[in-house]
Amino acid sequence: MKKLFTLLFLSSLQILWAQQPYYNDVNLTLTGQDLYYELQNKIDQASSSFNYGDVREVMKVIDKDPNNSNKVYLIYGYNDSDNNCTTDRTRNKEAFGGSSCEYNREHVFARSNANPSMGNANNGATGIVADPHNLRASDQQMNNNRGNRKMGPGSGNAGNTGGDTFYPGDEWKGDVARMMMYMYTRYGNQCLPSLNGTGARQGSTQMLEMYLQWNVEDPVSDYEDQRNPYLENIYGNRNPFIDNPYLATIIWGGPVAEDRWEMVNVDYFTEDSIAVYPNPATEIIWVGNSTAFDVEEYTIYDMSGRMVMKNSFNTSEKKVDVSNLENGVYLLELLSSGIRVTKKIMVQ
Repeated sequence: MKKLFTLLFLSSLQILWAQQPYYNDVNLTLTGQDLYYELQNKIDQASSSFNYGDVREVMKVIDKDPNNSNKVYLIYGYNDSDNNCTTDRTRNKEAFGGSSCEYNREHVFARSNANPSMGNANNGATGIVADPHNLRASDQQMNNNRGNRKMGPGSGNAGNTGGDTFYPGDEWKGDVARMMMYMYTRYGNQCLPSLNGTGARQGSTQMLEMYLQWNVEDPVSDYEDQRNPYLENIYGNRNPFIDNPYLATIIWGGPVAEDRWEMVNVDYFTEDSIAVYPNPATEIIWVGNSTAFDVEEYTIYDMSGRMVMKNSFNTSEKKVDVSNLENGVYLLELLSSGIRVTKKIMVQ
């Protein structure tokens, strides 16, 4: 009986989680670009008076170390015991400032990388530059080391990866990805992921493959979870991709992310539901789909991003004629109900 009660209790928690009141007026049955715009309309309803100066006190709550309320986590940090302040993972929450061994406010989507720029970060500034979903506590020197370098691939601890790229670290890459998704969803082309990140895009969508992968590889932590409830109360909105990383899969495709609302029980069109064969191919590629969503059209891009073919599927047999393409590697983008899934194909 005790086990049954536990199961029922856990089930009720899952239902409550899936039915967060914040999303009651959001149509979560939408997919692709339609869901993107639905979430954009929702999260754009936020405080217009919240300013950059407010962030200093707010960070003591949203960046709090869940294991020690006197400390804050420092984004990109990874070591508290190497006698090097720059690499600190946590710090006393009162040690705010611009001197050595103090922390400050890091714009994870760098201010100057936005187009147009987010503007000056003075304490009275409001709007995008003060959006707390894009701000994290960071060691001041680590913040300087990152500068406005674009995020780029890497592994291990955070640091510059050569040239103008910066890897946020294995522990923080998922956080960064979900922040980029929020910024692009709320501010559109001003915060295109490619303006603050490197690597191939997911087909012809604007979301980088790198961020979609990081969203999967580094799941949401308790620390990340504590941000949304407080910011909803004090700022007026939430980051939907923290609440459910799977929303990114529904909008942009790519690898399947953690589904915290059990939306996966709905038969969504995802990368894992699609098969293309034979691959490599010489003349015809067949498209197999294990969901009820019909594949409507396809586009082929070469590896430089140039579109070389586009057409609709007009029959139940989904085939793509690649006989006129030169030998090489291409990206095959498939569209179904607004969701785009991309597969790498080889013609020989």
